[in-house]
Amino acid sequence: MTTIRAAAVIDLRFPTSRTLDGSDAMNPDPDYSAAYLELSTSDPDLTGCGFVFTIGRGNDIQAVAVAAVADRLVGRSLDELLEDPGAINRELTWDSQLRWLGPDKGVIHMAVGAVMNAVWDLRSKRERRPLWATLGHLEPAEVVALVDWTYLADFLDPAHAREMLEERRSERDSRIADLHRDGLAAYTTSPGWLGYDDNKLDRLCRQALDDGFNTIKLKVGADLASDRRRLGIARCAIGSDTALAIDANQRWSVPEAIAAIDQLAQFDLRWVEEPTHPDDLVGHAAIAKAVHPVPIATGEHLANPTMAKQLLQLGGARILQIDATRVAGVHDLVAMILLAAHAEVDVIPHAGGVGLCEAVQHFAFFNAVSVAADPSRLALEYVDHLHEHMAQPVEVTAGCYRLPIQPGAGTAFRPATADSFAYPEGTHWRE
Repeated sequence: MTTIRAAAVIDLRFPTSRTLDGSDAMNPDPDYSAAYLELSTSDPDLTGCGFVFTIGRGNDIQAVAVAAVADRLVGRSLDELLEDPGAINRELTWDSQLRWLGPDKGVIHMAVGAVMNAVWDLRSKRERRPLWATLGHLEPAEVVALVDWTYLADFLDPAHAREMLEERRSERDSRIADLHRDGLAAYTTSPGWLGYDDNKLDRLCRQALDDGFNTIKLKVGADLASDRRRLGIARCAIGSDTALAIDANQRWSVPEAIAAIDQLAQFDLRWVEEPTHPDDLVGHAAIAKAVHPVPIATGEHLANPTMAKQLLQLGGARILQIDATRVAGVHDLVAMILLAAHAEVDVIPHAGGVGLCEAVQHFAFFNAVSVAADPSRLALEYVDHLHEHMAQPVEVTAGCYRLPIQPGAGTAFRPATADSFAYPEGTHWRE
């Protein structure tokens, strides 16, 4: 019998603040980091990996939380975990003592996500499939059973969710063939970090066009005059045929957001992302109504599917942006994808960071294969840095993500990365 032998957690940090990669109005100097989990088993060839993304200080706190949750699985039968991962998910998310620290939010809830993503990494590896295919080959009833409907069924009835999945099922194989051939559209944030100077912004926007991207996103929110100047530079560089999105990273109050978007709408915005505090769902709805038809996008900081449900009920977003490590992993993410489909809202995930592109692409492809009404409307964020640290780096060509084919969830880091970037004992930090 194969068992979980150990749970090892590593505090990985990368000095991205030195080049201002990832800089925005709320996070001016991030050091991209990961609380990285490896669930080793009694089978030496089978290890499950998961992580929580952070931006530096506090990653050690997140790592302790991941270890506190993961230790619950040590010594358990792998067959038990993988046969009914929904039961394990409920066991961890409803642990009354740990849940008190949320509930369903913060470092404990994200720690559950790292653990559950590692469990699904194990399942996908044992099935010899990439995670998107493991999820995509589940029967509709099995997908519905992954979701904890306790706080969601008043908006989306599980029976209706199953009907929705059954309607899409006949298209599954043709959708997979299309994605193998064409990939899934990527949009890039790489030109738009707030700390980049104007010349670098212009150069990287033009490079993004040459690389095949048809949507570019800029960070805004620190200064409106600067935002107008930078958007003018970007629009001049990319022309009128390329979509331009902006991300305020929660920087504005509700009135400030409405006023700023009114000033910036002249640049023909594809969407405005995180215009205010992510928990202010009523505020998002007020902004969305006031700035219509400019679309509002948010979701990367939504703590759980219950908040996503309320956001959708209130009409606070026309684009839902899931994040692979903000919520409690696979089960929460599947729930949010189903809720968005019911609300007729597109899911365009948040990525970037370190490892986020590799992890969230599987949920974007699962949505395109099994859930979304129109896959041609979908896209996925791409940021071109730190992929060299991942065991299965994403493949993005001609502005599109290519369908992953290697088994697993894409959440494993290369062994050499831990040697160099474990904090503070890694060789990079010692030097």
